[in-house]
Amino acid sequence: MTGCTVYPTLEAPRVMDFAAPSSAIRADQTRPLSLRVDTPYASDPLGTNRILAKPTPLEFQIYPSVRWRDAAPVVMRDLLVETFRHSQGFSSVISDTNPANADWTLVSELTAFHTEYQTEDIQAVIELHGQLVDNQSRKTLCATSFKVQERSESEAIEQVVEAFSRAGQELSESVVRWAGECHQPKP
Repeated sequence: MTGCTVYPTLEAPRVMDFAAPSSAIRADQTRPLSLRVDTPYASDPLGTNRILAKPTPLEFQIYPSVRWRDAAPVVMRDLLVETFRHSQGFSSVISDTNPANADWTLVSELTAFHTEYQTEDIQAVIELHGQLVDNQSRKTLCATSFKVQERSESEAIEQVVEAFSRAGQELSESVVRWAGECHQPKP
């Protein structure tokens, strides 16, 4: 009896991603600096590729049969890199996978990347703490936290991922605006 098994055949999980960035944010001028965007630090379960729900303040659950295309911090890093490049606020933008040197680094920690249930609504929640670091002096130039919530139209995974996508876009644009204002001389 070749080819028989007592184990059920598992379907491959669906692989999801953010929608292509549609940022209209543009810098007034390009800084003559290069920026490295490090992959955000995230502890488990946020550091995985599973799409998470937090139905109560004390519990995480995993959406079944679906995952992100990569670990959530990598998905967020890639969106940040794309948004920074599109804004043209820095002469060069690279990720931490690039061996080139950079003038500044965006170091961050992902502290929320899940859905929450609030009364009848499902909200995609993304929270990121960021620091811009001067790579020569190793001094922190600016630091702040960002939190974005976007309502999902339904419990369907497609709607949940669209809510994450909108939240990610809003958060990445906020980070780019903040970085553009960081360490600017006062008028």
